[in-house]
Amino acid sequence: MSALFQPLQLRGTTIPNRVWMPPMCQYSAAPEGPSAGVPGDWHFAHYGARAVGGTGLIVVEATAVTPEGRISPQDLGLWNDTQVEAFRRITGFLRDRGTVPAIQLAHAGRKASTAQPWKGGAPVGPDAHGWQPVAPSALAFDARHPVPTELTVAQIQEVVGRFADAARRALAAGFEVAEIHGAHGYLIHEFLSPYSNHRGDAYGGSYENRTRFALQVVDAVREVWPDDKPLFFRVSATDWLEEGGWTPEDTVRFAGDLQAHGVDLLDVSTGGNAPRVRIPTGPGYQVPFAARVKSGTTLPVAAVGLITDAGQAEKILANGEADAVLLGRELLRDPSWAQHAGRELGEEVRMPDQYGWGM
Repeated sequence: MSALFQPLQLRGTTIPNRVWMPPMCQYSAAPEGPSAGVPGDWHFAHYGARAVGGTGLIVVEATAVTPEGRISPQDLGLWNDTQVEAFRRITGFLRDRGTVPAIQLAHAGRKASTAQPWKGGAPVGPDAHGWQPVAPSALAFDARHPVPTELTVAQIQEVVGRFADAARRALAAGFEVAEIHGAHGYLIHEFLSPYSNHRGDAYGGSYENRTRFALQVVDAVREVWPDDKPLFFRVSATDWLEEGGWTPEDTVRFAGDLQAHGVDLLDVSTGGNAPRVRIPTGPGYQVPFAARVKSGTTLPVAAVGLITDAGQAEKILANGEADAVLLGRELLRDPSWAQHAGRELGEEVRMPDQYGWGM
């Protein structure tokens, strides 16, 4: 059996293959009212197609733990029970197709309240369903973003509780894996990096202080998330800054801390916290960061970033650089990528009866 199509056991969950779909925002929920943050037909069809196509695990896009934690007013959320009911339709279909349903719990921090990217992605105000963002420090992301409100210690603890509340709802909605979003310049990443965290209290300054909020969120989620279900954490392994940012060395150290607090897999990405940085992109450009964590810890890792063909994905796993691969844009282009890769690698692929009988 190829490495790409070996099952992966994490706690009590068996993931049928190592072809995974990362969280990719669709910005397609209602912005306000009873349907705010509720997944609809677009989300059902979007995720369902990739499950039919044989993807082993699907991480539903960044789902806000509070209304103010959305990237855009059109983001998904898990702050009420109406949202739970709508998610059950999706998770039920994914499980029926043999795909493990996962969800990324998120808070956008200072990068919240922006327009949909196809409408420019600029910050929006109350006239476009927007709000005032919050952050660890009163530092704007860039010149076009507003200066966020600095969170008080009491507000930080409230957000920790909202992550736990969202995890409870994710469980009720039928998800088997929860992922905490600590990457791409959103709230948890903003606390981790000295570039965006200028606090002078117990949540800023030293490495221990800057990681405090993230670990409190992990502890709160792990407390309500069942022991037999995996917990992932997504990290940006580097800010791509020469100095003054979060580094690959920080990530390896942090991976050990996360594992000690009950995280089962590190989803390794990069960047997003500092604007206008130079990122040397290319095929598999983020894989070395995942490999570095894997070689420096015993925590399983998933790699992402311009992984596009079966041979490339197989080599990453066979070389021990990661335990799974996450394909983003490639799965947008080809929902059946897993089935095509399986055939290329000589595997018997999972095919729905409705399609398979005629192949």
